[in-house]
Amino acid sequence: MGIPLTDEIKQLLDGANFVHLATIMPDGSPHSVPVWAGREGDRIVICTGEGSLKARNTARDPRVALSVVDFLDPYKEAQIRGRVVERRPDPDLKTMDIISHKYTGKPFPMRAPEGRVALVIEVDKARYTKLPFEHTPPK
Repeated sequence: MGIPLTDEIKQLLDGANFVHLATIMPDGSPHSVPVWAGREGDRIVICTGEGSLKARNTARDPRVALSVVDFLDPYKEAQIRGRVVERRPDPDLKTMDIISHKYTGKPFPMRAPEGRVALVIEVDKARYTKLPFEHTPPK
């Protein structure tokens, strides 16, 4: 049974913020990739193809780690650990289109439905941080 997400973490996940997903390779090493993410209640949803490395890794070992940083204020961030508890086929890209609309305002453009899957992640640990900095890099 997963833990409930805080309102701050829900806001980060509901925004068009990129999420870094770390999975475990067969040799035990980490693999990290930036992804789009959706949210269903207290669960996180990531869509991919069944043949992707993240899908293959989580089929073998469902444990994952994620980090999400606010696009406009990178000092707002969350660190999350959990596991894939459901692999839901998404051949009509219904789930993928919802997530794509959040990031691009349009349906997902790559319409090859074969092997599409939604990885549903239950959260075991989560931490939100807001650091007291203003993002003002030199130009």
